[in-house]
Amino acid sequence: MVTMSQRTLTAAVAAAAFATIAQLSAQNPAPPEQPLFRAGSRIEVPIYATVIDSSGRLVPGLEKADFVVTDDGKPVDLTTFSNASQPFTAVVMLDTSASMTNNLELLNRAAEQFLIRLLPVDRAQVGAFNDKIQLSGKFTRDRDELIAALDDLQFGNPTRLNDAIATSLDALQKIQGRRVVLVFTDGEDTASKTSFRTVLERARDEEAMVYSIGLESEYHNGARMQRTRPSRDLRKIAEETGGGFFELKKTAELAPTFTRVAQELRSQYLLGFAPAALDGKLHKLDVRVRQSHTVRARKSYLAVPDRNLTSEKRD
Repeated sequence: MVTMSQRTLTAAVAAAAFATIAQLSAQNPAPPEQPLFRAGSRIEVPIYATVIDSSGRLVPGLEKADFVVTDDGKPVDLTTFSNASQPFTAVVMLDTSASMTNNLELLNRAAEQFLIRLLPVDRAQVGAFNDKIQLSGKFTRDRDELIAALDDLQFGNPTRLNDAIATSLDALQKIQGRRVVLVFTDGEDTASKTSFRTVLERARDEEAMVYSIGLESEYHNGARMQRTRPSRDLRKIAEETGGGFFELKKTAELAPTFTRVAQELRSQYLLGFAPAALDGKLHKLDVRVRQSHTVRARKSYLAVPDRNLTSEKRD
């Protein structure tokens, strides 16, 4: 159980961490968010790239010339490049099914580590899934409001993982700029009406980045102890959309992993290029750096006029 003194200490540490982030942001402010699309036709394909070294550490300080991007195997000229932190809008969707009952408090406190690292230019809402799908209701920059909403999330029995991702994509559909789904589960989908193929194609075509965290856990189902294993689909959707997949074996790894996701989103490179033609086809993307580092980025794009032209503006 987390005591009041521990919560107070956590809040103090969080406040100090956010103050440091805010100070760094003030020293190196992100440029105002610029639209990457012109009404009527698509002029750029945006790519957010995470670069890590052989030890898994984030690689900062790369320049435009370090990146090589191919569209269906053909090199493209980058028309946009930025290594500054970019704003994002995120849905944090948490598995609160029966198998997570003993770990819900730890999960909420871990999710806090992501939320406290939001900058004033970011927005988020939180949600939960079990036999129901729940969202906190609106995107907000208020970190305290988001953290309080974690304690209002309900729990249930089945695991509607695919439906939860689909609901997150619905919420992000009218949002401009970088859109992120951060989903956590400790098991397989057991009750969704939506297929995994549907959510995979939606996330890919709607250009949402999916980060997924899976946990192996143990729980008592009323008759015996059961051990869960997170869905294999989590890795696939993360890899396709340029997010990250983290498979955990201990609850102690939860908070550091949610922190890592926040750090990655703050450290990604923004690349953009003009497609040769809007042919309505799915194009394969490949992003590499000239150094021997690993790059995670979206693997494809749909060459159609941008369907987000009438999207809501960020408040």
